[in-house]
Amino acid sequence: QVQLVESGGGLVQAGGSLRLSCAASGRTFSNNVMGWFRQALGKEREFVAAINWSGDNTYYANSVKGRFTIARDNAKNTIYLQMNSLKPEDTAVYYCAARTGYRNDVDSYGYWGQGTQVTVSS
Repeated sequence: QVQLVESGGGLVQAGGSLRLSCAASGRTFSNNVMGWFRQALGKEREFVAAINWSGDNTYYANSVKGRFTIARDNAKNTIYLQMNSLKPEDTAVYYCAARTGYRNDVDSYGYWGQGTQVTVSS
C-alpha cells in the first residue's frame, strides 16, 4: 500500500508559478505510474499529468501541456508538478495518485492523497 501526502498549494496571481510535491511512503512507490488530478468547484475530477516508474514517459492533459511539468524522484519517494503560466481556470484541489489500472482516468488510480488547494487570482 502507498500513502500519499501533497504539499505546495496556495494562492498565486495569474501568470505566476507553483510547484506541488507529493511525498509517498510504501514499498510499491517505484513500481507505480504516478499522476496528478484536479477537481474544480462544480466539476468532475480530471486528469492533469502522469509519469511512469522510470520517469522516461510522461502524459499531459491538453489544457496544461506546455505549462505544467511532472517529474519523479524515486530516491526521495517524491513526485512534483511544476505549474507555470497559471490561469484562473487552473484553480482546483490538486490530488496526487498512484495508478493501479491501465488508463489515465480516476477509476484506474487506486491510491490518493488528501489534496492541496491551488487558487489563481486574476
